[in-house]
Parts: sequence; C-alpha cells; structure tokens
Amino acid sequence: MDLSNTLIHALGMEVVEAKADVVRMTMPVDERTKQPMGYLHGGASIALAESAASIGTALNVDLNTHNVFGIEINANHLKSKRDGIVTATAFPLHKGRTTMVWEIKITDEQDALICISRCTTGMIEKK
Repeated sequence: MDLSNTLIHALGMEVVEAKADVVRMTMPVDERTKQPMGYLHGGASIALAESAASIGTALNVDLNTHNVFGIEINANHLKSKRDGIVTATAFPLHKGRTTMVWEIKITDEQDALICISRCTTGMIEKK
C-alpha cells in the first residue's frame, strides 16, 4: 500500500505493525499536528485513528475487488500533549461482510491514554 502523497504521509504518520487483527501507527506531535495553542490537535488524533482502522480493514479484504471507506468515527480526548510521539493501536471489535468496527487507543511514550476512539469502516465492492 503506497502511503506517499496521502494525509498519512503529510502528518508524519508511520505504520509500525499492520496485521489483520492489530494495526499500530505512530504520529509526531509537531507543527503539522498541533492546534494554534500548541497542543496536539484533536483532528490529528482522529486522522490517526481512522487511518489505523482503514489500514486494518484493508488487510481484511481483497483490494482488487473492494474499496475501504470510513463511515463513522467518535473519540474522547482524555489528555493533552505538547510534543513527542503518540501511538495508535487499533483492534477489530466486529468483522462483518460489509462493515467493520475498530477500537483505537492513542497513547504517549509513557503509555498514558491520550485518546480513545471507535471507527466504523465499510467495504464496498468495486463496480
């Protein structure tokens, strides 16, 4: 999967582990991912969470016959962060024929929970 020229690349995200049942990604907290007050932007956390869920979904379908899309995402931002790196770990809660539901925990370097998210993805057959 080519991640160049994507939001994943633009925000400095990196895939650390990518398997059908777990996806782990990192993202720097820097000028690309901070809000104007200098803290990690909630939208950047959401982008990280949905990216991990979408990659996980893609690993569970044939991308020659299906496209993967985010359908719904929610998140609770539990702790702020000014710098460093955050890590998203995504696990599937449900693997259906047309949808998947992923739980994504975003933590800091000390394993403190920064954000908890749930993302529903869809697998749509290509026409």
